Amino acid sequence: MILLLLVWLEVINQHQFILYLTASYFLRMFVMQFYAFKLYMPKFSFHFPENMKEVINYSGFIILAGSAGAILLDIDKVMLPAKEALEYTAYYSVGVFIASVIEAPGRAMLQIVSPLTSKAINESNNNEIKSLYKRSSINLLTVCGLFFILINSNLDQLYLLINRPEYSQGILVVLMISIAKLYNMFLGNNGAIISNSKYYKILLPYSLGMAFSVTYLNIYFIEFFGMNGAALSTLIVILIFNTIKIWYVKKKFNVVPFNNKTLVSFSLIILYYFVFHFWDFKFLPIINIVLKSSIISISYIVIIFKLNLSPQITSLINQMIYKIQSK
Repeated sequence: MILLLLVWLEVINQHQFILYLTASYFLRMFVMQFYAFKLYMPKFSFHFPENMKEVINYSGFIILAGSAGAILLDIDKVMLPAKEALEYTAYYSVGVFIASVIEAPGRAMLQIVSPLTSKAINESNNNEIKSLYKRSSINLLTVCGLFFILINSNLDQLYLLINRPEYSQGILVVLMISIAKLYNMFLGNNGAIISNSKYYKILLPYSLGMAFSVTYLNIYFIEFFGMNGAALSTLIVILIFNTIKIWYVKKKFNVVPFNNKTLVSFSLIILYYFVFHFWDFKFLPIINIVLKSSIISISYIVIIFKLNLSPQITSLINQMIYKIQSK
């Protein structure tokens, strides 16, 4: 983010941005490595473990499944230049990056929930699996729903802020990819349940199915709808295959991620989108975004607190209120 601001302020150019961005990835790796070793220094052993075959099989399947899944969004950027002008790949990529912000809270939460899920599965604790599944789903849906509203309600102003009119052609791309990302978050720790169970092998054909499906749909949709067709392909594939994942976990573990508050949360997100998407303040884009985002965020948090959509979020807000009052 700092590097992007420096490019915007013309302190560095685009070429320098790529170099510094690459260096930042290495810096992050070394910082994480140092911190990890500080917490726990690994003990090196040159003997193969007794369950080496199982370890290799599991690692191979997970790596291949992850690689196939990564194709889902990247294949669009490869296929677009073949059917559209090269600059449409840039418009599409920016749209995908904007929509991907919705996943930011989910990545942090899932890193915490995954080991808890693994522990519950190893102990055959079905009640804990069910609890984690439902809690992760409603919490991520509620929090990422706010990000969905903020991004799509301010999208026109955001593109004005970018000051590149041609990039605004990606507005529908942002909407469709953000819906797909929100549906991903709705699944909660679904992926962790499958990958940490004895059914992990299903992830490879599942990921390959997604990759082949989005490739096949892109052939036709990009032809008729351009870069919006690529986003539509991704949205359709994610909606269908994620629904299959919900069904699969229901069949194997007899648990589902939704409860009676899920529909309320979805309805709230849809209502906020339609209420705030079609009007703006008559100010500069940055002022408009700040004012509109403040109104959305405060009112949204108050409503989910009053409706108690998530006990964890409600408890967190209560703790904050208590600390403020105690001061």
